[in-house]
Amino acid sequence: MPNVPLRPVNGTHLATALVRRGDAILLVASSYPNHAQPLWNLPGGRQLQKELLFEAAVRELYEETGLHGTVRGLAYVSESYDGAAHFTNFTFAVDAAGDPATSRTQDDHIVAVEFVPIAVLKGRIAVAVVRDPLVAFLEGNSSGYAGYTEAGISIVFPD
Repeated sequence: MPNVPLRPVNGTHLATALVRRGDAILLVASSYPNHAQPLWNLPGGRQLQKELLFEAAVRELYEETGLHGTVRGLAYVSESYDGAAHFTNFTFAVDAAGDPATSRTQDDHIVAVEFVPIAVLKGRIAVAVVRDPLVAFLEGNSSGYAGYTEAGISIVFPD
């Protein structure tokens, strides 16, 4: 290993909810200031102070879809770097009943909510660090962890 001073990682914890109904997965399309087109992802977002990760996943699910969820367990963990920024994403298997809300507030970054057939996920989710761990998990090929030294995408989060 090169003689480089090591510093602690300063990162962002993300939590996402994997809601499956039959052969479909709940996805949300989010608009970001630095992307012309919305990006499809699992419902989720940043962990808040004093919030446990599973609580963040359930809160974000409700905020983005209007669905109340119950966590069944941790599905997988993925991490990536966007330059020096470190992101760790914890994806939880979540049960949620009912239909997602279709109306959004004007300042909401969520522009669509949809149950998407698993067969078309690869074409719907453009971001590899989101798509590949999810597809591996659904296909039973997941070790429970996926790591990327380069995310291949930058996201500016709306605050």
